[in-house]
Amino acid sequence: MKHYLRASGLLFNQPLLVTPDMLDLGVRWANQAMNLNIINLAPAGGANLGFYDDEAQDLAEQEKEKERALLASTGVQVLPVHGFLVSRGSHINACETMTSYEGLRQSLRQAIADPLVERVVLDIDTPGGSAVGAFELAADIRAMSRIKPIAGIVNFMAYSGGYLIGSACSEVVVSQTSGVGSIGVIASHMDRSRQEESMGVKVTTVYAGSHKNDLSPHEPLTEQSMKFLQELVQESYQLFVSAVADYRGLSVEAVRATEAGLYRGQAGINAGLADRLQSPQDAVDDLARAVAQARAQRQGSRIALRAAALNLQARL
Repeated sequence: MKHYLRASGLLFNQPLLVTPDMLDLGVRWANQAMNLNIINLAPAGGANLGFYDDEAQDLAEQEKEKERALLASTGVQVLPVHGFLVSRGSHINACETMTSYEGLRQSLRQAIADPLVERVVLDIDTPGGSAVGAFELAADIRAMSRIKPIAGIVNFMAYSGGYLIGSACSEVVVSQTSGVGSIGVIASHMDRSRQEESMGVKVTTVYAGSHKNDLSPHEPLTEQSMKFLQELVQESYQLFVSAVADYRGLSVEAVRATEAGLYRGQAGINAGLADRLQSPQDAVDDLARAVAQARAQRQGSRIALRAAALNLQARL
């Protein structure tokens, strides 16, 4: 039951940087899931949970060695930003594709600190997610991009919170069919009072503090609760618009004028939300070639410097 309480807390009564269809999907799932009568739930993995698997460990180490070899060859670290965005890794559902802000931040920090990594790529394919933690991560991405270039490659969706993350990158690359935008905030409240009434359930809440019972699902949304939720949404919207305007070098008015619209391909570039048009794989390949050229130039410079030093020694 705790799982569903946490899930509902992520969906309702808070501002979300997510597309409306994704929110609708989550609401419909929650409405069904919270009516389930769960008798028993076994831990994932069953009897194998906690046992050490030598073969699996060996395969994991081999895969890691391959990744390090590829990284040494290309100098490009690709990090996935896929599915629904949540603030913490503990919120991730193993059955759904999700990315946590804390996990992505940790992966970025490792990539920035790794001497093998010269370019970082965020492979973005997400409709957005939680507003909580999104702005802090975007600020960290912008700060880290000043140390090493971070390319946001839209493959194939960077909407709402996903676009906030992408906009903080050094550049945003879109393909002909990939989309950016949805710069808006949405919130939902579920009123279950009539459903409970039909089930013969009446909830009586005793509370102290006039706002303690705001946004209760057991009663229709009060005027006070509506005012609070609207203020919360507007606050997050202002943060969102201001952040995108700052990261993309646009005016606040221009960002607001998008009215949370969705832009595909060249339209995203025309709106100032993306920098260039290229397929995801070609964009990564070009970055790898740029790294190879930079390495060759550095190597040539070192050879020339050593030759000049030897020539000077010979003259002495």
